[in-house]
Amino acid sequence: QVQLVESGGGLVQAGGSLRLSCAASGSIFSINAMGWYRQAPGKQRRELVATITSIGSTTYADSVKGRFTISRDNAKNTVHLQMNSLKPEDTAVYYCNLLAAINYWGKGTLVTVSS
Repeated sequence: QVQLVESGGGLVQAGGSLRLSCAASGSIFSINAMGWYRQAPGKQRRELVATITSIGSTTYADSVKGRFTISRDNAKNTVHLQMNSLKPEDTAVYYCNLLAAINYWGKGTLVTVSS
């Protein structure tokens, strides 16, 4: 079993910054990628925010490019999301994702950006 624990969410004013972290533990053998997804209030689908592979290749949603930065510590099986210039539309529950043989998800951390 793999457990993902997110931290770093909270309330911030527009233009502010937050840093999310996700620590993976358990029986982890081969990680293909780790990343962050989010689900905004009232929306049913989770959308990709950013991912990073084991060799450091990154992917970002167009809406966060230039504002968010994903990073990863392979030795500690952790992934971080630095979020700058936050906007009210970034308000969502942010979920950590680990892609190995199967997909694993954290329970989510709420980010609220006030205008």
